[in-house]
Amino acid sequence: MSNRHGNKGRKFGRKTDQRRALIKGLASALIDHTSIKTTHAKAKDLVPYVEKLVTKAKKGDLHNRRQVISKVATVSSAHKLVDEIAPKLGGRNSGYLRIVKEENRRGDNAPMSRVSFVDDLTEAPVAKSAVATKAIVETPKAVATKPSTLKAKPSTASSSKVQKTPVKKVGKK
Repeated sequence: MSNRHGNKGRKFGRKTDQRRALIKGLASALIDHTSIKTTHAKAKDLVPYVEKLVTKAKKGDLHNRRQVISKVATVSSAHKLVDEIAPKLGGRNSGYLRIVKEENRRGDNAPMSRVSFVDDLTEAPVAKSAVATKAIVETPKAVATKPSTLKAKPSTASSSKVQKTPVKKVGKK
């Protein structure tokens, strides 16, 4: 057997594509649930991966959004990261996540850890959503005026003649 000199990174007993899929899935779960429980080795690989994604998501432009989408398992979790989570982490330059060791897993005694965001993401308001709510509040007023103008148009259309096409009966004669 040869030594692993100069070989950096963890294999997790998987091939390359399976490792990528595992990290993508863990990243999506972390973004969706803001906290996940996994083995300590997987947590240590996950944290730098997601922190780079958060840094890209904070820029928020189209190119970085597409890069985040390619690095996460689901598109909805990528949009959640860019639109909801990243603006709440605007005050930080790095260190968005924490790893807390928990009890070993029953059965195989694997060391377990909880990965979560350092900041509480439930309380901080998002600047983009505040702007969006103002637009939503103003939009119903404009929509409310349009139906009244639309109601007048159908009454003028009903005065024009409508030709009925004859219906052929199908069946026994």
